[in-house]
Order: sequence, then structure tokens, then C-alpha cells
Amino acid sequence: MLSRVANSVYWMCRYIERAENVARFINVNLNLLLDLPMDEGQQWQPLISITGDNALFERKYTAYNQENVIEFLTFDRNYPNSISSCLWAARENARSVREIISIEMWEQLNRFYIEVKDAQVSGFAQHDPHTFFQMVKMHGHMFTGLLYSTMSHGEAWHFSRMGLMLERADKISRILDVKYFILLPKAEYVGAPYDNIQWAAVLKSVSAHDMYRKIYHRITPRQVADFLIFNAEFPRSIRHCITKALSSLHQITGTPYGTSQNRSEKLLGRLHADLDYTDIDEVLSFGMHEYLDSLQGRLNQVDDEIGATFFRYALNELEHSASQ
Repeated sequence: MLSRVANSVYWMCRYIERAENVARFINVNLNLLLDLPMDEGQQWQPLISITGDNALFERKYTAYNQENVIEFLTFDRNYPNSISSCLWAARENARSVREIISIEMWEQLNRFYIEVKDAQVSGFAQHDPHTFFQMVKMHGHMFTGLLYSTMSHGEAWHFSRMGLMLERADKISRILDVKYFILLPKAEYVGAPYDNIQWAAVLKSVSAHDMYRKIYHRITPRQVADFLIFNAEFPRSIRHCITKALSSLHQITGTPYGTSQNRSEKLLGRLHADLDYTDIDEVLSFGMHEYLDSLQGRLNQVDDEIGATFFRYALNELEHSASQ
């Protein structure tokens, strides 16, 4: 397989998953806004702070309010991680590999992109954000369903799934981290109804509330974190995502499971083993935010190594073309 093609399908799925998870990210806030008494700045600034893009936001906007934050995270084409920017990038990657993906996948992505553009023009996202972000999530679900059901599960598919799963693991960790940035107004609210409302919102934002309830009867921070990080069966848990990403990586390289022939396999295999042999008590002892921050750093390292191992030729080719 050409490294250019592998790079395109990998990033196509990462961008689709990123767009969907930005919608989930904002949805946490919208749900909390209905139940928790906070001023707008306290409610919306953490969404930008956790991305690390405060400076970029403050160059264009003067206040951290719902309108500005939704505009920045959803439609700002100068912000590379906005929903609109992600869908544009996913669509361009898909356009370059039309012969690899199914026609249904292309049509769904195209429809997704157009409907988000139409929502920007009409102001739909600002007027009815709950419905808009639910629409974004459902489009993401439909694309993922078509990926699994209409594309041959060969090498290109494994690059697609690996990108999707790594992106999902990263974003689930960030949504969990939102809980610590969106802060309770007072420390004494920890364990109180306000705290339970926040954790329920986190579960709903990642479509985990029903599956969580089938295992646990009460919502507690410890059990929610355990479910979203370590549950092996739930498809949006971090452990499940890393397991599937590692499986696809071994399918691509042909390396026997439990061994490695390049640094990407070594790093991803080590992360998988750590998730297998770490429990929630160790995470809480270490510090939830610190653990998730470290996890995000390790996922970034894995992504860098995958790029260096499989896509370097594609990047060099693009640089050479740009210099002509």
C-alpha cells in the first residue's frame, strides 16, 4: 500500500472522530449548564483551557461565553481542530482515496460536511445547540458504521480503524479531564448532588450512561472513571480503543501479538500492557488529571511514531511537490 494512501485513510478517520468528539465535548458543558449554577466564564473557559489554545482564542474573542466558544470550536476555519476544519480535512483526505473507500462512505462524509456548513449559514448551531451537536454525533456514528460495514477489512481498513481508535482514546481522556476543569463551584460539593450531575453528564456525553447503569447502580466518580478507562468491553473506553488499535497495527505489520519490530508497536504495546495491569485505585492515588495528562502524552508519542514508521515517505513526497 502507498504510504500516501495509508496516511490519508488514517487521518480521514482521525478527523471524523475528532469532529464528533468536539461535539461531545461541548455537549458536556451544555448539559451541565442546565443543572449547575455558574457564571458563563467559569462554565466555558475550561473548554478552551483544556485544548491549550487560549492564546489563539483570545486573539479573536474578548469573552469566554457560549456564543464565542461554540463559534471557535465549531466553525472557525482558522482553528485546525474546529469541527468545520476537521470535516474539511477529512473530506480532502477522502477525496484523495476515492478508489479505496466505499461510495457510501464518501456520500456520508460529503453530506456531513454540507450540513455543518448549512448550519453555520443559518445560525442553527447557536439557536439550537443541543439538536445541532446531536446531529454531528449521529453523522459521526453513521460514518463509522459505514466504515465497518461497506469497506473491505484489509490493510487500508486497519489504518482507518487504528486512526479512529487512537483519536477516540485521546478524546475520551480529554472529556474525562473536563470534569476536573469544569470545576465544582465549591470544594464541599464533591460527592454532593452537583458532583453526581457532572459525572452523569460525562457518561451521557460519551453515550455510556445506559451501559454504565447495566453494571453499576449508582453513579460515583470512581466507578465512572474505572468504566471509561478500563472496561474491556465498552467500545468507547480507553482500554478497548487501545486494544483495537494495537490489533490493527499488528495486522498491518504482520508481527506476532506480544512482539514488536518497530517503535510504534513497542510504545502502543507498552501502553496496552499498562492499561491491562493498572487499576482505578492506582490512578486515583497518582491523581486523575496527572494520569490522563500522561496518557495523552503517550498517545501523542504513539501517533508520532506511526507517522515516522509508515507515513514518512508520504510527507517527504508532499514536501518535494511543494518545492517544485
